[in-house]
Amino acid sequence: MSGNNECQPRRIAVFDATLRDGEQAPGNAMSPEDKLRYALESEAFGADVIEVGFPASSPADFVAAGLVANALTTARFSTFNRCSRQDIDASAAAAGIHPRHQVAVCGTGSDLHLEHKRGITREQARAEGRDAVGYAKSLGATDIAFCVEDASRADRDFVKALVCDAVEAGATTIGMADTTGSATPDEYASLFAAARRWLPADITLSTHCHDDLGLSLANALAAVLAGADEVQTTLAGIGERSGNTPLEEVAAVLAVKGDGLGLSTGIALDRLYDSYLRLAETIGLRTPRNKAVFGDNAFATQAGIHQHGILQNPATYELVDPARFGRRRRLLVGRHSGRAIVRHLLVDLGRADDDELVERLYQELVAARAGAECDELDALRARVAAELEAVTRS
Repeated sequence: MSGNNECQPRRIAVFDATLRDGEQAPGNAMSPEDKLRYALESEAFGADVIEVGFPASSPADFVAAGLVANALTTARFSTFNRCSRQDIDASAAAAGIHPRHQVAVCGTGSDLHLEHKRGITREQARAEGRDAVGYAKSLGATDIAFCVEDASRADRDFVKALVCDAVEAGATTIGMADTTGSATPDEYASLFAAARRWLPADITLSTHCHDDLGLSLANALAAVLAGADEVQTTLAGIGERSGNTPLEEVAAVLAVKGDGLGLSTGIALDRLYDSYLRLAETIGLRTPRNKAVFGDNAFATQAGIHQHGILQNPATYELVDPARFGRRRRLLVGRHSGRAIVRHLLVDLGRADDDELVERLYQELVAARAGAECDELDALRARVAAELEAVTRS
């Protein structure tokens, strides 16, 4: 008997929307060449699907879609389209129609959007969704995604009608967007659990979450646990308003908690940080101190109690080895640091434990610091070494 498959984690696909939803936010514009460089990095760190942009929206997106489509060798790529034959024609012209091209069609879900954004009825929305998906299929597309915009605020029965229509017309992936970040995890999970009941098992279910209430990661995970197969993300969570589900956070959670959850991704964690730094340089993004995984202080501490624990065993205050994420541990010395860091440096420099010397160096090099002044540990090591040399000479 072979029972091993039952123990294998369910692999969650990572859809990288950095070049579309991420790039369209104010301040994040990229040239076609910038997009090509990023897409190749995204393929290298393991994204399953890379959204190349919205070819019908601008000449730059049209060119970028072609560049990326011709350069990728393993990842699939996705083009964004409204329920419009003209949009789909533009995507086909920019990127060609072949098995690795996902033609993504965005339909309208909520009555709020139907009335105030689109000015159409529910029946018209259903008809244009069926037509767009069917048209993509008629061009030869075999990978067709239908994503319901504002699905989290839409009438549940209408969402069911939209997605069932799309699947009947030829859609192979269904996405349901929490477009304004309004859902709670329970609400979003309920939507995906229902969709999993409505749709055939071979239809991919994809999340698309925004972070307006800080819930994009929690919502995406809730949807995955309710049956979603794919998470739409952006690197560092860049995107409209407060951004999208951060790719690196999804990958980190499933790397750390995946065994217990029975979930995994194909993301190479150690490649993400360098890609982030290049993206940040390209779009002029400043790194927050407190951001998970990529933040300046994500693997840094100056608190004496924490440093004492880390020096004894890093697992006391580090969930995972920073190197796993392409980062390094930083023990910063500031006025909140304690005597343990001084004692550690003395031992490291070959000096026997000396309480009087520890106290003197602590008072001179740590306690006397003003405000937020901090040094890297190596800088303090050099100062302690200089003090020891001065003591020896005297």
